[in-house]
Amino acid sequence: MFQDEARFGRISRRCYCWAKFPLRPTVKAMLTHQYVYAYAAASIPQGNVDSLVLPAVNSTCMAIFLAEISKRYPNDNIVMVLDGAGWHKSLSMPIPDNIRLLSLPPYSPELNPVEHLWDELREKHFYNRAFDSLDALEDHLVEALCMLENNPSLVQSICNWDWIINALSNAN
Repeated sequence: MFQDEARFGRISRRCYCWAKFPLRPTVKAMLTHQYVYAYAAASIPQGNVDSLVLPAVNSTCMAIFLAEISKRYPNDNIVMVLDGAGWHKSLSMPIPDNIRLLSLPPYSPELNPVEHLWDELREKHFYNRAFDSLDALEDHLVEALCMLENNPSLVQSICNWDWIINALSNAN
């Protein structure tokens, strides 16, 4: 599984959109510094995504996420590939028995396919949106993550990179 976290906030991101002439669309913009964080792990060959929305990025929240993944896959041995964030390396963070952490090389986010899942979520669900509250943002994020979790073919189309599939094929 590949794992990553992303910050989603009430700061809206505007982008261009199409409208029939002579209409000129208006987009509400907001600049409020409130955030929630999505944690996700993707099993590339199956297109499975498991996610949680948590209030922070730290070793405590990471431990909650790892425990949830372990509980969802109790009979599997999981190699969790992740970046080198400090909270991933905390010696005090409990790691479930069926999970092994494998760090990507430093400064290489392009090697993590989950980064592209965040791009998909932001593009399809968050551009040109403003949220009245942090709860509304979180509800929308959970809905978007559920859509992703229920669409393995989309996840595979985004994350099935040749080098990952070849590495898995050669490991057997």
